[in-house]
Amino acid sequence: MLKPTEIGTSRLDLLPLKVEHAEEMAAVLSDPALHTFIGGTPHTPQTLRSRYERLTAGSPDPAVTWLNWVIRLREAEAPCLTGTVQATISPVGHDAVAEIAWVVGTPWQGRGIATEAAQGLVGWLSEQPVHTVIAHIHPDHHASTAVATAAGLTPTDIHHDGETRWHRSLTG
Repeated sequence: MLKPTEIGTSRLDLLPLKVEHAEEMAAVLSDPALHTFIGGTPHTPQTLRSRYERLTAGSPDPAVTWLNWVIRLREAEAPCLTGTVQATISPVGHDAVAEIAWVVGTPWQGRGIATEAAQGLVGWLSEQPVHTVIAHIHPDHHASTAVATAAGLTPTDIHHDGETRWHRSLTG
């Protein structure tokens, strides 16, 4: 079973999610505009703590692995959390598929943080026994389509719940 490990990029540390991140992340994710494409509303620190407890406990399905990281920006005067990346690893036939997602708090958007974090995550996944990476992105979410493109994913003709499936093969 895969476990998240720290992933470093030029400006970022992707740190395995801990319940203790909930308070700072509640502030990072507090802008209601972030939920335009992902749905829902901002979580309170207590609600996010409960969510992080469930996520860090792992998937109830032993065939599925949940991997979650917080994004820490090192270049800041005081390093701070700026968002999250995640990968859900599932078996598809004899292969493992990673469905990835990312979110960066409004104050840090437009600085390439999501792109750098997604590229770091896909790079890490390429070193794991994962054959395919997919993401589901709303066609009007131009920032996320740019992130997916930069991470080497390409759109497919598959649509689900109003989102387009993006794909990248990590083998051959």
